[in-house]
Amino acid sequence: MAELEGLEFGKSDFVLLDEVTMEQFMENLKLRFEKGRIYTFIGEVVVSVNPYRQMDIYGKDAIEAYRGRELYENPPHLYAVSDAAYKAMKRRAKDTCIVISGESGAGKTEASKYIMQYIAAITNPGQRAEVESVKNVLLKSNCVLEAFGNAKTNRNDNSSRFGKYMDINFNFNGDPTGGHINNYLLEKSRVVQQQDGERNFHSFYQLLRGGSAEMLESFHLQNDPAVYVYTKEGAGSTTSNNDRSNHKAVMSALEVIGFSREEIDSVYRILATILLLGNIQFESDGESVQIVGLETVNHIAELTTTEPENVSKSLLYRTVATGGGEVIEKGHTEQDACFGRDAFVKALYERLFGWIVGRINTIIEVKDYNPVLHGKNTVIGVLDIYGFEIFDNNSFEQFCINYCNEKLQQLFIELILRQEQDEYQREGITWQHIDYFNNQIIVDLVEQPHKGIISILDEACLSVGKVTDTVCLDSMNTKLAQHPHYTSRKLSPTDKTMDFQRHFRIRHYAGDVTYSVEGFLDKNKDLLFQDFKRLMYNSANPVLKEMWPDGQLSITEVTKRPLTAATLFKNSIVALVDKLACKEPYYVRCVKPNEMKSPVLFDDARCEHQVAYLGLLENVRVRRAGFAYRQPYARFLQRYKMTCEYTWPNHLMATDREAVEAIVTQHGFQDDVAYGLNKLFVRTPRSLFTLEQERAALIPILVLFLQKVWRGALARMRCRRMRAIYTIMGCYKRYKVKAHFWEVERRFANVRTMADYGKSVEWPAPPAALAQFHHITFMLHRRWWARQIVKNIPPSDMLEVRAKVAALDALSGERKDWGVSRAWERDYLASVRDCPQTSSGFIRVSKELRNKDQYGQVLFSGFCRKVRLKCNVFNKSTDRGLLVTDKHIYKLEPKKQYKVLKRLPLDALTGLSVTSGVDQMVALHTSSQDDVLLCLQRGELCPNQDRVGELLGTLVDHFTRVENSPFPVKVCCSAVQLHMRGKPKSVTVETKAGQTNADFKKSRDGFILLLPLTKRVHPANHQQPYLITSDETTAPQALGDRSSPDHPRATPGHQTVKRPCPVTSAPPSQAFLKTVPLQK
Repeated sequence: MAELEGLEFGKSDFVLLDEVTMEQFMENLKLRFEKGRIYTFIGEVVVSVNPYRQMDIYGKDAIEAYRGRELYENPPHLYAVSDAAYKAMKRRAKDTCIVISGESGAGKTEASKYIMQYIAAITNPGQRAEVESVKNVLLKSNCVLEAFGNAKTNRNDNSSRFGKYMDINFNFNGDPTGGHINNYLLEKSRVVQQQDGERNFHSFYQLLRGGSAEMLESFHLQNDPAVYVYTKEGAGSTTSNNDRSNHKAVMSALEVIGFSREEIDSVYRILATILLLGNIQFESDGESVQIVGLETVNHIAELTTTEPENVSKSLLYRTVATGGGEVIEKGHTEQDACFGRDAFVKALYERLFGWIVGRINTIIEVKDYNPVLHGKNTVIGVLDIYGFEIFDNNSFEQFCINYCNEKLQQLFIELILRQEQDEYQREGITWQHIDYFNNQIIVDLVEQPHKGIISILDEACLSVGKVTDTVCLDSMNTKLAQHPHYTSRKLSPTDKTMDFQRHFRIRHYAGDVTYSVEGFLDKNKDLLFQDFKRLMYNSANPVLKEMWPDGQLSITEVTKRPLTAATLFKNSIVALVDKLACKEPYYVRCVKPNEMKSPVLFDDARCEHQVAYLGLLENVRVRRAGFAYRQPYARFLQRYKMTCEYTWPNHLMATDREAVEAIVTQHGFQDDVAYGLNKLFVRTPRSLFTLEQERAALIPILVLFLQKVWRGALARMRCRRMRAIYTIMGCYKRYKVKAHFWEVERRFANVRTMADYGKSVEWPAPPAALAQFHHITFMLHRRWWARQIVKNIPPSDMLEVRAKVAALDALSGERKDWGVSRAWERDYLASVRDCPQTSSGFIRVSKELRNKDQYGQVLFSGFCRKVRLKCNVFNKSTDRGLLVTDKHIYKLEPKKQYKVLKRLPLDALTGLSVTSGVDQMVALHTSSQDDVLLCLQRGELCPNQDRVGELLGTLVDHFTRVENSPFPVKVCCSAVQLHMRGKPKSVTVETKAGQTNADFKKSRDGFILLLPLTKRVHPANHQQPYLITSDETTAPQALGDRSSPDHPRATPGHQTVKRPCPVTSAPPSQAFLKTVPLQK
């Protein structure tokens, strides 16, 4: 806290001085400067001494230390007054402003930047993108405005040569939503002339020293400022600014703000034009004036996108309209040409600067603001304007600058001193009157109508005939001779510090300033020939055209005489003061410790002079004698009534004053307050801070209470609304359910009599509540439909149906052709049609085996090609007969009356592997890892039959139904993996030209099944197979053609409806098979 700061640093608030004298004030100021304490309070005013060095007191930790704290809780700092202004704006929804004043070099520009950084840092905790964008533009605008509006002077390396007032707009949350910048009196004369040791504006040196070689070449410039007339004076000056890095920063800032590439290019083209114009020289042959070297003119025309002839004409001639409307061209003298060029250059830079400010305002202005939707829009203003200036040669610019400082000092006196005392008198508070200097008399000297210096200057500018600066000075001497704050050499002949017919002196609040009257009238007229305006307006560059709207007027059009520069500046300053007067002000008073820019030197006389003319001592006296805080009773009661039991929520006393007295009495502040007629006055901030602390502790409780009440009301409204919604939803859902039932009933009313049992009927989309019910119903219908189909199949065919279903599930669609579209015979070796020559012999053998092994049925039999191993080495492949019964698998020798070569128990099988192709290879896996590899051979019944699916389906069905165990089936897309006599083998399938029958061949890691290059075709003499599909008009009876009387299992008297179905039409039959329920 400020009052706890060590005494070795002096008093942190000048109000705490033992005696209010200039000696004690200066002693305390000097001690704090030497101890590195550059900030000191006077109540709510911050006195800042320029340290001329970098100080580590502006980081994130410092920002957090001052965020939300009361003014006196921490040591004096810019952040303290910034936070106080922000809190006042946010708490009371009142516009505030921070006025930074002091002479040139006192640190006003740096102070404004730190204030802006602090406000940006403490706002937008939610990191909203649009607010961050506004903050970035506000911060980056400082960099741009410094480059184009600041310059090195003998007093300051970064002196503001213009005045800036920035309004920052905030929403009801306290987040910045936009802003607006006003600029005042740019010192445009600096563009063409600087005092010894000073520089032109930073922007020129940044362009020449920081611009890329390509940029400078395109602008026809060199990277040496000494080459150009307008920058050579400051080319050798040393400065703490790095022009090269600053140029990059400015280019980056322009892009961040939102300037387009074309706009940035136009800005620097205008700077290049100004530099080239300064190097133009004129010569006279006695009759006319010519430009020396037209190459520069061509470059200027190129940069401004105008014609070279028009540029030359504007520089050498002036177009004049006579009284009769005739237009003539009047040639310049060499002196007039130089004057016109310099006036054009100054106007060009001034309009460039104004356009940049306007462009920034366009980007950061508050858009789509609606008070009803967005709440009250509050403002914090930051004023950074040139300080009081006293140079060796003071001209028109210094006169305007010092007049501005007089107006600001008057505002300070009005708000801080006079209003303070007047308010005490109005409220009937006992008060000891304090004398202070009122500078109203000086303000009147400058701006009073008909008598002030500005009026005299304007009158001289409007006079017809040759009116010189000397004539104007004589007029001032005559009209102001009796004024106590005005003098000249004519009025004080003995004062040799002034020259006759040249100087006049004003006794300002900050001291006496002697002005040179030379150039006053020309600068006040601010004359610029219309030819230059029309030249720029007719440019093809849209930025230049936008800067010169007055160039569209022709020479014959009558235009109103423009206001003079002094009057325009006076009007803008009066508007600025009015704007500041309607806001709650906070002050930063900057003091310059020495003229040497030294971080250790403290010039007592220099600082005492600044303390005196800033009125800081009077400010201390007023604060010590007065009260730190005052508030109308109603507003005080509204803010703090929750801290007293007698006033919350509403008091029952006769007046608000009595209620306020109850609050003060309860907290024991009777000795620290005074009661006015309409306001309560609190002497020390400590009392106010105590009230704020208690209020801050109670606010969350009250907020929770209000939230509870409001949430309860919202919950009840929401409950009533939800009940109504659920009632409507319930009725609607019941209607939707009933409607769905009605629609299903309507669509499926006659399915029993339909040919397809309702399979073609489209189900209506169910409501969400019936999704599961719909699925169950759909599956029930599918099962019923399948039952209707299956019940028409003869019992003798059910074994085949189950086998096909088992094959369908086992293959899972990985093998396209597996014989589903034909009737499965199973016992092909016993078929007379398939094996007409050997069937009888096989039937005899099978009966013997049935009697011997007692098997129940033949699952499958047929010819096959089998791999034969001898001593674990491939010998050859041979034709064998394969008999699969429900107990064994037999390998038979067809050539030896079907002699049994090998008998393998059926339960020794562990699985089966086939390929995904059309080959007939099957690998039967055994538990002894001695697998059986064979290739089924087609018989004479149908040479193109696929019998792999039949064998596979029969085995899977048998194991699943009879053995009640799974039978794994693997469909291989490439090689089939198996073991023979314990060793792994790999079998692949290849086609070979000239191969007549499928046969095995040894390979490096197993075997190769060679297939002939033939196409599968139906034999001409064979009837195309039939398949009963799921959309039959009557119930099918079998999957094959069993209606033929030649079929071995044809049912007498049973007719089946048949549809032709090629082998490739397997999917419809698969769709049917999946609906067939499998039952044991």
